[in-house]
Amino acid sequence: MNEETYNEIGIRPSADEFLSLIRRQQKGKLKIYLGPCAGVGKTYAMLREGHRLKGLGIDVVIGYVEPHERPETTAQIGNLEVISPRLVSYHGITLYEMDIAAVMQRKPTVVLVDELAHTNVPDSKNPKRYDDVMEFLEAGIHVITTVNIQHFESLYNFVEEATGVRVKERVPDEIIAEADQIVNIDLPAEDLQERLHGGKIYPKERVATAVINFFTHKNLTWLREMTFTETANFLDRQERKKKKAKEKQINVLGQVMVAISSLGPDPGRLLRKTARLAVQLNAPWYAVYVRTPEESAVRIDAEAQRRVASTLETAQKMGGMVISLRHKSVSQALITFAREYGITHMVLGRPKKKRFWGYFHPALHEKILCQLPDVDLIIV
Repeated sequence: MNEETYNEIGIRPSADEFLSLIRRQQKGKLKIYLGPCAGVGKTYAMLREGHRLKGLGIDVVIGYVEPHERPETTAQIGNLEVISPRLVSYHGITLYEMDIAAVMQRKPTVVLVDELAHTNVPDSKNPKRYDDVMEFLEAGIHVITTVNIQHFESLYNFVEEATGVRVKERVPDEIIAEADQIVNIDLPAEDLQERLHGGKIYPKERVATAVINFFTHKNLTWLREMTFTETANFLDRQERKKKKAKEKQINVLGQVMVAISSLGPDPGRLLRKTARLAVQLNAPWYAVYVRTPEESAVRIDAEAQRRVASTLETAQKMGGMVISLRHKSVSQALITFAREYGITHMVLGRPKKKRFWGYFHPALHEKILCQLPDVDLIIV
């Protein structure tokens, strides 16, 4: 692979730019090479930047790189220092995992960490590789990493609906939001398919299955469009941050909340929609659960209680602020909260179809629309 094989879109991967970020403060800086799918050249680009930084006298090491038996990528490692991975036996198979302790002990200025969404083996210190990366950043180690667009937590439903693939390994959006730079590594769908058929992405025995299941022209085109969109959103957020720093005041476009119910069919979809909306608005968001007398601990079943607790925990992990209220009226509690917190956007699950007698009583969203005419209501 040469430099003309792929295009870098977004913030240019200038070694000087990243070097200036490195010198600003004690907490580590994060740079992400983002791609629409495997094989576009993210790891190659990351390694190439490692060499550029090393050429500037920066202490750079490879924490973990997965070459996937791609000769161009393996060759690009060159003379970069590699922290030897841990060898872990799991279900009779020997696996390679990043040695976090060795990286922390070595404490380089910059560490290169491939595949941000990777799930660590069960006996690892952290469950996910992005947890390892956050630990490095807290220790003042700067990180350059790679990830594909389909691994964004908030895009899970969109990816499944567009491609038919359920992505198991996902990265919370607040981790992506920690990035100081994001670079979009892009390749046209035709070039990707050509690389795939040439055995440059997967072994040849996996090519036929990949072409049918994921590497279709339609899927690749959609993934590229989503990658462009997310990169643009990131750049927009960066510009807002710069503007806020100059104005020295908070400048958000709203306050977002989502109403959580113990009876909701797909709370994950609600949370992802809310998290994405909040990111686009550069706004904080709240996950609000109203416990009515009918949902007291003695009247609600254990499964419903676990479902609510799990949903609120997930909301917190995704960057939302969890609020639990007690009130005899769900609508009144949500309306009061929205007024007190200055909510501008409210997300609700789609209401169930009314029974005959229900037509004489306004639904939750109808009450909210009536009482909060200035709030944008999103029904998922």
